[in-house]
Amino acid sequence: MSGHSKWNNIKGRKNAQDAKRGKIFQKLSREIYMAAKNGGADPNSNSALRLVMEKARAENMPKDNVQRAIKKATDTSSAEHYDELTFEGYGPAGVAILVHTLTDNKNRTQTNVRLAFSRNGGNLGETGSVSYQFDRKGDILIDKEKVNIDEDELFEKVIDLGAEDLQVFDEYYEIITDTSSYNDVKEGLESEGIDFEKASLTMLPQNKIPLSDEDEVKLEKLIDALEDDDDVSEVFTNAE
Repeated sequence: MSGHSKWNNIKGRKNAQDAKRGKIFQKLSREIYMAAKNGGADPNSNSALRLVMEKARAENMPKDNVQRAIKKATDTSSAEHYDELTFEGYGPAGVAILVHTLTDNKNRTQTNVRLAFSRNGGNLGETGSVSYQFDRKGDILIDKEKVNIDEDELFEKVIDLGAEDLQVFDEYYEIITDTSSYNDVKEGLESEGIDFEKASLTMLPQNKIPLSDEDEVKLEKLIDALEDDDDVSEVFTNAE
């Protein structure tokens, strides 16, 4: 998938997700619950909670849902618990795939993820088999049509804010940051009135694998099968 396809894919997947809004809210509620359970209910002092609340806002999750999950996490009588599991494997054309999950039943999740891989042309690997190919980074995407700023000016701004790089594509800018400077860059852009299409901490591949149209379709089916699982929170690949 080229840079252009990535941009279309982001927008296309967002539209497709509108039809699965309830499932997305359910997954986000789990993430909010665990973040608040582990680090407290105040997003100002709990960076993990702040990040997942940002994800919830990006998905237009109602504030009542967010507050309900936080309240549940601070309820000492709640025995609910989720484990974070990461699965690693390969898809069509040897594409590396990382799957992050949040589950209350490890055996169920392991079975479902394994089936999603095997039924869609993939292979589940051992722990550490692909994770070394990814780096944890901040990733901010800006729609060129929505900002009145040229490439050179934006580059200077984001570098001054602490970003590592600015990549330029036909329809959008992509800003890469270290995890430690992600909030500074994002908040700096917000203070300048620069809107972004998407901002998140993500797993970026060190190298990307080009795909044929056929393999791209196969990979999309595999990703859809994984994301359709209630326990799967994030899926990352090194497809170009």
